[in-house]
Amino acid sequence: MRGTLIFSGSSCPALTAQLCENLGTRPGNAELSQFSNGETSVRILTSIREKDVFIVQSGSPKVNDTIMELLIMISACKGGSANKITAVLPYFPYSRQSKKKSQRGAITARMLANLLIMAGVKHVITVDLHASQMQGFFKCPVDNLHAEPLIARWIRHNVPNWREAVVVSKNAGGTKRVTSLADALKLNFGMVTTEKKRGNMCSSVIISPYDSFQRQPALETFTQNQTAPAPKDEQEQADQQVDDPPPATTMPIRSRVRANTQGSPQRTVGLGIRAPDQIRSDDRSITPTQQRNGPDGAEDSEYDDGRAHEVTQGRLIRGHIVDDDFPSPSTSTADGSVREDSDPMTMSHASSFFAPAPAPHALGGSGDASGETDDEEAILKDPKIEHTITLVGDVKRRTVLIVDDMIDKPGSWIAAAETVVKKGRAKKVYCIATHGVFGGDCLEQMQNCECIDTIVVTNSFPIREEQVKNITKLVILDLSFLLAEAIRRNHYGESISPLYQHIVD
Repeated sequence: MRGTLIFSGSSCPALTAQLCENLGTRPGNAELSQFSNGETSVRILTSIREKDVFIVQSGSPKVNDTIMELLIMISACKGGSANKITAVLPYFPYSRQSKKKSQRGAITARMLANLLIMAGVKHVITVDLHASQMQGFFKCPVDNLHAEPLIARWIRHNVPNWREAVVVSKNAGGTKRVTSLADALKLNFGMVTTEKKRGNMCSSVIISPYDSFQRQPALETFTQNQTAPAPKDEQEQADQQVDDPPPATTMPIRSRVRANTQGSPQRTVGLGIRAPDQIRSDDRSITPTQQRNGPDGAEDSEYDDGRAHEVTQGRLIRGHIVDDDFPSPSTSTADGSVREDSDPMTMSHASSFFAPAPAPHALGGSGDASGETDDEEAILKDPKIEHTITLVGDVKRRTVLIVDDMIDKPGSWIAAAETVVKKGRAKKVYCIATHGVFGGDCLEQMQNCECIDTIVVTNSFPIREEQVKNITKLVILDLSFLLAEAIRRNHYGESISPLYQHIVD
């Protein structure tokens, strides 16, 4: 690769060295140091005039020093008359702060993108952004590579009976990433959700005065007609008025579309009753039970309105699954009592009894934004708060692949693993993520969790040697080949679309 220089920051020298070896070159000479007061000093020791420069720098535990060092290196290369400067960030710092999480919060990821543009970056290469919409923060091209093909290849080669595995998301926000991997491997997928357990408060069922006034007489009339047999003369009148079905408010609306006996699709309105425009004279002899169960009278479980059988719930206290007879915390609202810190008389009656809790918007645009990861971890570990954890999907006697973009705190991972093992009866659990941040003693706690069998991450984030000491469950995948091919294609102006494709071998 003539006319190209690759420089390494202080965060990932080993990854840069392996990357350069794959390209048949050597890292560029640069001197990185700090003054006694902590200021960063950068000196480029080779000519970079009219050359394509790639600076490899990832997030690290000393993230602020890493960012400042990257900005200074970009400025130094720009002052050295480099032709094009590309920042290669396997893990983009501050990626979790891509939206406001409070009314007076800062969108730090956008600020960092502006700093990179002002320093002189012309192109950015990164891997698995926390939110893909972050690419809009930049005024230059961004190549957001995916580690999914690499992870899928490892699963096919190292997970026994992987064709029977289930891919599970540990929260509702990661379902898109999970379904993408499940579609690539042609596997089933599931989801684990956690919420604070609440009692049988009035806010769980919301009925407006208008609806109760209008629907209650009709509902009573419909119930009486279903329980009491109708006389013969009334039955004849009902047969004559079959074209006038009961009001839609007295019947639960079904959203599935079924096919009639002649194969034409029809939408069911209530318990097997079709819409007025779908009723035909030759179908008046068909009873609602036959319409629901089919012409042969057999019960069709596909159109059962009952609760799904693949939904499992458990109790979560201090971030761990407990038995059903485990005593609830004293300040929990599980028994329906009002907490000491909430006085119903000081709140509006409409908001405290009839209004539901505002759900966060999917993109954080309107509703209350979710809290920080550390705050969520603290709430999950709070011994005074009980949570209800729900598993959607069948994982019994199967291997479970819990997938997310990063592993920072262990609480949600351990809770999800215990749920699929103790409640779902899974036989083996793999925790898979692209970025292994491992804050605090996260790696040690996941190592000590008996429900977790293997932890799989990439080397996008530097992991210290003392962290992996005595850690037997950790598997680190190499991203150097993916980044090296992206750099080569970027230099020669080739398409990077093949890097997103899955190669079955």
